Amino acid sequence: MAATDNDESVDPAAVRRHRVLFRAIEKRRNPRLRRSDITVTDDAAVKRATKAAALGNAMEWYDFGIYSYLASTLGKVFFPSGNDTAQLLSSFATFAVAFLVRPLGGMVFGPLGDKLGRKRILAITMIMMSIGTFAIGLVPSYASIGFWSPVLLILFRLVQGFSTGGEYGGASTFIAEYAPDKRRGFFGSFLEFGTLAGYVGASGLVVVLTTVFNESSMESWAWRIPFLAAAPLGFIGLYLRLKLDETPAFQKLEGGKVTATEAADPVETSAKGDLGRIFTTYWPSLLLCIALVAAYNITDYMLLSYMPTYLSDELGYATNHGLLILLLVMVVQMCLINQVGRLSDRFGRKPLLMAGMLGFLFLSVPSFLLIRIGNVFAISAGLLLLGLSLVAMLGTMSAALPAMFPTHVRYGSLSVGYNLSTSIFGGTTPLVITALISVFGTNLMPAYYATAAAVVGVIAVLCMKETANQPLAGSYPSVETEEEAAELVHSQTPDPKF
Repeated sequence: MAATDNDESVDPAAVRRHRVLFRAIEKRRNPRLRRSDITVTDDAAVKRATKAAALGNAMEWYDFGIYSYLASTLGKVFFPSGNDTAQLLSSFATFAVAFLVRPLGGMVFGPLGDKLGRKRILAITMIMMSIGTFAIGLVPSYASIGFWSPVLLILFRLVQGFSTGGEYGGASTFIAEYAPDKRRGFFGSFLEFGTLAGYVGASGLVVVLTTVFNESSMESWAWRIPFLAAAPLGFIGLYLRLKLDETPAFQKLEGGKVTATEAADPVETSAKGDLGRIFTTYWPSLLLCIALVAAYNITDYMLLSYMPTYLSDELGYATNHGLLILLLVMVVQMCLINQVGRLSDRFGRKPLLMAGMLGFLFLSVPSFLLIRIGNVFAISAGLLLLGLSLVAMLGTMSAALPAMFPTHVRYGSLSVGYNLSTSIFGGTTPLVITALISVFGTNLMPAYYATAAAVVGVIAVLCMKETANQPLAGSYPSVETEEEAAELVHSQTPDPKF
């Protein structure tokens, strides 16, 4: 019989195709978890990963801290004699040179970390950093080889800077991808615990050396000791990193088990380590990352790197006394930083970051007015106010930044954003502040600079999303126990019925 206009027959194959397509669309909007999707973390493995990443970060900041705390001595060793301010500016300019290549290191090592894995690249950066630091300890002085002395210093500073370009982004990514969602802030805080440990080790060693040796011996040979000590520290860190497995999130990405969300769909996840995609697709997150890191790094380098030079050269305070006070402030920060990480897991990243930014916004000028009084109690009070503001950011930032980018571009995006910002704003902080004091003739310039940075930081925190207790973008949930995994699976709504 011929079909009529009212014939309501339907092609079963077409119905099935539409049904499959609709289910695929719905699953992308609201993917249903299976138990195999959820990562149940191994507590021992998480602690090993945290230890290895934190030790590498400690090594990085030990190297940079040593250079900062010996800036005056190194200026006399590697640059022609004459004006003391010119020598100091030359020393800080060389300090800043390493930061110029950090973005290049981030652009090379970051995408490679997304393609080849976090573990391999972190091992390479550790080797390069150790070699660069050790080599500085072998460079002859300007009095011995003239022009070639600062040239070699700059060369090895470039090696340090290039390797560091892949360090922070990789280390924070490593911890974030190993840690359970509910404790990412706590474990992430150990990365900055490593930062403080590196600074404390550097400042403590410089205090010992400058106490034991006179100025002539320091300028002649004793300054080399902390640089040469980098070799054994580097071997220890390399051993720990090579003993680790790749992160669970990267292993799932390698196996094609990724979350189909707005943050990472199946098309995007096939383009791991795509540098162009970072700038074209993820530029809003990249700009936010740069703003947050700028505010954080200006205050960080101002306090932890530049402050000993400020106390000695601008206020005429004894170098050892200033370093000892700062060392005590950093020890206080080390005692508090993991608790800050816990608080960020409980109350969120934004409240803790905002507290730190507001601290610098309102307390920078009062703190420096206290520091300018010059007695030990006033200086300690001023540095402690700044230190407490900074630790609120230190304990939170390493968990907040990796969560801004999806798994397949996390290492690369974070390395690019962090190092661009650090290069422009962080590493130049001692140089800029020294120059501003010289131009404007007021030693309150560090306070004004930190206040301006805090304004940018407050705006950036207001613009960021809260990520505490949530899975990383582009990754399935990560929990501590099988019970939590089962609860997540059973708490879902069923797939749509047709």
